Amino acid sequence: MGQKVDPIGLRTAVIFGWKSRWYGKGIGYLKNLRQDVIIRNELKKTLRQALVSSIEIERSVAKIRIIIRAGRPGVLIGRSGQGIEDLKKKIRKKYFLKEKLDVQVDVKEVREVNADAQIMADEAAFQLEKRTPFRKVMKSFLEKAMQSRMVKGAKIRLSGRLGGAEMSRVEWLSKGTLPLHTLKADIDFAKSTAFTTFGTLGVKVWLYKGEKEAVNQNGRNR
Repeated sequence: MGQKVDPIGLRTAVIFGWKSRWYGKGIGYLKNLRQDVIIRNELKKTLRQALVSSIEIERSVAKIRIIIRAGRPGVLIGRSGQGIEDLKKKIRKKYFLKEKLDVQVDVKEVREVNADAQIMADEAAFQLEKRTPFRKVMKSFLEKAMQSRMVKGAKIRLSGRLGGAEMSRVEWLSKGTLPLHTLKADIDFAKSTAFTTFGTLGVKVWLYKGEKEAVNQNGRNR
């Protein structure tokens, strides 16, 4: 089963916390969920240069807090924090104009970029868009990932018209250990898409970083 399901979804509430932390009921729940998805998708598109790893959203009655983890926080923050202020205004104007909500944006740095699956997947997709040979992209990914002391195993899987071939296919490479069936195994998983002249190429990345403690009742890691 561990080979088929999403590693993050399988381990959520076991060793991983929730990316959205709020309570909703009925239509309110649907509204918040839809809003979270739209906000995440838009921020990932507009903040691509900042190497965004994850976006967490916390809500209360009068406040929404958006936590952005990025490999290049300086790109997002800007001079004297002006980038964050502009981002707050944009979010408030686009999504919460009719609501009296305090919009808070926190930026946290991802110090080990080579040990972050989302950043590595986006980087692989970017290289594919630049027409770098797909085998070179896969080998480069494994080399960078295994250079990190945190990473004990890595895998990359590419799918689509690789190298401009007429028929789509799947290619993958792995190195080290990757215990997908172990729930305590800290496996960072991410997906990305490369938009090329031959069509879209799918990128999937797995990084194993040892075992992790269980989360607490608030959905956060201890």
